[in-house]
Amino acid sequence: MSRFVRAGLLAASIVAATGTVSSSPGIDNVTLANEVDGTNWAAYGRSFSEQHYSPLREVNSGNVSRLGLAWSLDLSDSNFATTAPIEVDGVIYFSPGVSEVRAVDVKSGKELWRYDPEVYKVAEQKMRTAWGTRGLGFWKGKVYVGTRDGRLIAIDAQSGKPVWSVMTVEPDDHRYITGAPRVFNDKVIIGHGGGDTGATRGYVTAYDAETGRQLWRFYTVPGDPALGFENSAMEAAAKTWNGQWWKHGGGGTVWNAITYDPQFNRLYIGTGNGAPWNQKIRSPGGGDNLFICSIVALDADTGQYVWHYQINPGDTWDFDASLDIELATLEIASKPRQVILHASKSGFFYVIDRATGKLISAQKFGHVTWAERIDLATGRPVESPNARLPAGEALIWPGPTGAHDWQPMSFNRETGLVYLPVIDLPGLYSDKGIDLARWRAPRNVEMSVGFNAADGDTPMNAGSSALVAWNPVQQKALWSVPTPGVQGGGTMTTAGNLVFQGQMDGKFQAYAADSGKLLWSFYAANGVLAPPITYSVGGRQYVSVLTGVNGQPAIFGSPVAQFGWQARVHAKRLLTFVIDGRGELPASAAPALAVPLDDPKFNIDATLAQKGKKLFSEKFCSMCHGFAAIAGGGAPDLRASPLVLSPEAFAQVVRGGILQARGMPGYSELSDVDLQGLMHYVRARARESLAAARKPD
Repeated sequence: MSRFVRAGLLAASIVAATGTVSSSPGIDNVTLANEVDGTNWAAYGRSFSEQHYSPLREVNSGNVSRLGLAWSLDLSDSNFATTAPIEVDGVIYFSPGVSEVRAVDVKSGKELWRYDPEVYKVAEQKMRTAWGTRGLGFWKGKVYVGTRDGRLIAIDAQSGKPVWSVMTVEPDDHRYITGAPRVFNDKVIIGHGGGDTGATRGYVTAYDAETGRQLWRFYTVPGDPALGFENSAMEAAAKTWNGQWWKHGGGGTVWNAITYDPQFNRLYIGTGNGAPWNQKIRSPGGGDNLFICSIVALDADTGQYVWHYQINPGDTWDFDASLDIELATLEIASKPRQVILHASKSGFFYVIDRATGKLISAQKFGHVTWAERIDLATGRPVESPNARLPAGEALIWPGPTGAHDWQPMSFNRETGLVYLPVIDLPGLYSDKGIDLARWRAPRNVEMSVGFNAADGDTPMNAGSSALVAWNPVQQKALWSVPTPGVQGGGTMTTAGNLVFQGQMDGKFQAYAADSGKLLWSFYAANGVLAPPITYSVGGRQYVSVLTGVNGQPAIFGSPVAQFGWQARVHAKRLLTFVIDGRGELPASAAPALAVPLDDPKFNIDATLAQKGKKLFSEKFCSMCHGFAAIAGGGAPDLRASPLVLSPEAFAQVVRGGILQARGMPGYSELSDVDLQGLMHYVRARARESLAAARKPD
């Protein structure tokens, strides 16, 4: 037998679990467990295994050079376009903008319907979280979407009309949804974000897929002991915390990774950072702080705790375990093992036994300085002496972005390799000057991490990225390809010996899965970070991907801005490809750096500019407009915006919220002096940028 278990063995296990591998007229447990039929891509990772792998091979390493554009759909009216599409029976569903859902006919590229939950009318401060929707769920004729304001909505897939809607969070809390719902056993499950924005306690909730009735909820961290614990798992977890952690929320939000395992009828949830990040504040004296930064196994019927593996005990660096939790069967020590594959933000690749939660192996896949290794006997990291900031400040690899972020990896059952977007970017963690004993989370939705905020531009050469083919059995890279900038797109792999990935420089590319050889490249006229999908309609294999740079990559400033994508100039699009496609992209402006504007009559007040600098960071302005007001394509570059030259217009947009429908939140709490500070800061940044551009190299 080979060093890994190939598709036939896994298909056999599915037959045993479901009784069939034949297609079903609707999307249900049978179709989502079917690893053999690649006709549809009906879930975030295509199937329950979340491998982002397709068994289709009509498009393959021998003919991918003939892949051409079938059609493109302009999404210029959407601020966010990094979602993973799904496809069912010849219709693509995806969520651009602020929690919108659209349906598009695969063959013609024509929009069939559009549903807008009008989040901007009800989300209030949650609009500031600035992330798009990462994906959708599908089950028996319904599309499921989580919204920025915290609703879970079921939509009729044919008509685009909402069937039911439930509020999964409290209207006045800091929770919001960007992750993809997962559906199984006639249940739909959703988590939420908010661990970076206030005193938030994480949980996941399961609802009846037909009616929206709540079935169960599992909290990921313990609450106030005086109020009692929901279950024995929370009671045990509380013993790993110190101080009055519940006043800080605790964190552990499940904002991305949820995987259903039909073999064990379990859910694996990936939990996020503690709230706040800085453990000195949330749990003085240390402790593991369960279940933050953990993979937690739950009974899928009841939501009861089964087991957990904590990736980062007592995490203080934002090293979430919220990234891909992919299921596979690998041959390890001459035996087939049912495992979880997980490439953590921390920079370690984990192989974990699905039955027991026990660690099998872990190795660094990127540049890591916070820990020397993972002790296989205890499953715990062996931390470096400076990891916990004993001096109050340390430069650590990786930084909060992680060595792997939300852009999905993929696992190919033909090659036995994982295709992993890797980031090499450090972070400066500092709590110097912060009164740790008196720190409190802000009442408004603001950056709330317990460290000093980043407030300057990131050097253009501060980091790098790569597409790495990782052997999870041998725990080493087989091949690696550098990718432009500090972050590459999500990956998708196929039985046709192909790996697809988009890049910051606007290229969408296909590589040979076994060797890493570049086989095909398409210029998309915008950055490509969303994960692609592939499916079959009318006997032809198609590939689809969304284009556009927004969300976290847009925050970095110069490392992203260098590619010249501008929010109001370069269109975001849905692209679909097919063998011998003859479509052409509409004409697009060449990439170009934003040119800052200046008003010589504007007298910059240094005190006001410093106030504005602080507000720009605290109020999440940089999440869309970039560090140091250098935008990366997700939103307009304010240094080049005439809006910031007009106090009246600036006030209408920032405080009045007149552009909320376009994704720009309102800040009603800002005073006239606050607005002046922001204007002075942007004007100062514009002049600094102009002066730097005039300097000789």
